[in-house]
Parts: sequence; C-alpha cells; structure tokens
Amino acid sequence: MSDLCTNNALMRPAALVLENRPIARDTFLLRLDAAEIARRILPGQFVMVRASEEGADDPLLGRPFALYDVQRKGTGEPVSFDVVYLVIGRGTAALSRKRPGDRLDVWGPLGNGFGPSPGPGHALFVAGGVGQTPFLALGREWLGATTYGEGESPKGSPVESATLLYGVRSADLLAGVADFERAGIRVEVATDDGSAGRAGFVTQLLAERLQAGQRPAKIVACGPPLMLAAVAGLARDHGVACDVSLENHMACGFGACFSCVTPILQDDGRPDLRRVCVEGPVFPADRVDWSRPSH
Repeated sequence: MSDLCTNNALMRPAALVLENRPIARDTFLLRLDAAEIARRILPGQFVMVRASEEGADDPLLGRPFALYDVQRKGTGEPVSFDVVYLVIGRGTAALSRKRPGDRLDVWGPLGNGFGPSPGPGHALFVAGGVGQTPFLALGREWLGATTYGEGESPKGSPVESATLLYGVRSADLLAGVADFERAGIRVEVATDDGSAGRAGFVTQLLAERLQAGQRPAKIVACGPPLMLAAVAGLARDHGVACDVSLENHMACGFGACFSCVTPILQDDGRPDLRRVCVEGPVFPADRVDWSRPSH
C-alpha cells in the first residue's frame, strides 16, 4: 500500500484508543496510541480512521481526520496523537461509541501539511464548523512552542502572535477554545444564532479586520466550501497570502479512488483536477477554482 502514497510513509497499525471523550455537542476528542504516526505527522496532515466493530465491515470505509495535537513523554518524545471529530453519520456515530482499550484501523500520516511559518508578523486562522482542528498544532508550531514531524519540513521563523477566528452555528458547538488559549492563540468567536461572541458569520470578523487595515502575515482557513471561497476572495482583495485546507469527502486517503478531486488552477490559468488526499489537503487559496464544485 505504501507505493500508492507518494508523499508519506503509509502505516496501518491497530491503534489503541486511549481517550474518546465529548468536548462539545456531538464533538469528541479521540486520542490514539500510535507512536510511529505521532512522530511523523505534520500540522495539516490527516489520518484515516475506520471504526467498524471487530469482525464486521460496516462501515467499510475510513473517515479522514486532521491532526489536532501530539502528546509527548516528559523527554519530548511523541507517543500518541489526538483528532477531533463531529458526529454526522454512521461512521462517526460508531466511532463515538469506542472506549479506552478498543482498537481501530488507522492509516497515515497522509497528505501535505501547511508550509513554514510566515513570521515575523501575525498569523490569522479562520475556521468554520470543525475547521479549527488543524490549527492548534499549526499555531503551536508557528509560535515556536514545539515542532512536529521529526524535522521533515522547513519551519521558518516564528510568528509574533496568532489569532483564531472561529465560527459555529451555536455556542454549544464550540470545541477546544481553552486549548487554543493555553497555546497562546487568541480566539474570536462568531455564532449564527448569536449565542456566543459575534452574531453572524466568521467571514464578517475577517472582513472587518482587513478593512481596518489589520494585515496578517498569512491567512489560513478550513471549513465549508462557501466559507473558504469567501475567505479566499477577501484575502485576494486585500493582497494577503492565504492557504486553505479542503475537507472533501474521501474513501481511501491515498489517491487510489479519485473520490476527493477538486479543480486546481494550473500555471496557464486552466483548471485541472487534483486529489485532495495526495496533492492537498492544503492549497494556495488563489489556486482553487472556486467557480467549479469539488467532488
């Protein structure tokens, strides 16, 4: 199977569940004892997790989850990693029933992570739904607090500060805010119903910042496609570098099934389909063809 993944060593250990606990409405933090993945995974990369019952094949396919953070021994050696997920279907419902001591099929790390820190300056993360999950590890690395992936990628000089603009439907869906604050990342919240933070969309928070002349060194965004398209447009209009992490549906995670393709603009301006699981999930926002639907 490793031959099918061009950018990463592919592993499928039977990972032991260490924790699987709710952290918001329908939202869980899953901690997996998979030291080899924990040592290699980079912010922005993901793993595929299959949560079928022992001896069963339903659900047959795994689900992709971005790295949330890595847990380490007192010596600093990575020993386990966390993902955060929202229960939205049979696969994630089955996953939510797993308990410490259960084992799961896990393969990864997969995809390409975020680039090096754009510092010095300010990093701005924009998240919708569960799109905040890749940004805890990224923020910790870009702020210079820790490194990931055994030095496999250039880190750059640290940013001076980082802010997460975080939008959800209602306050009870906010997940991990305290984790970001402990990491030194400021959090500003927008909720659709006004139950926490600013009433409205998270893109309004971004627009107000940019219109006020608050120019970050870089914007990184993850969330629903319409939100990402709006973020990309705002970044373009204000001349700010922007990357997006796409959340396309995936079946295999290593490029064999072509179920996650999205149109990416080439140097000649024409779109061509790229596999989000292999060429992504992180792309420059101005390379995504937002006029065409992803698959």
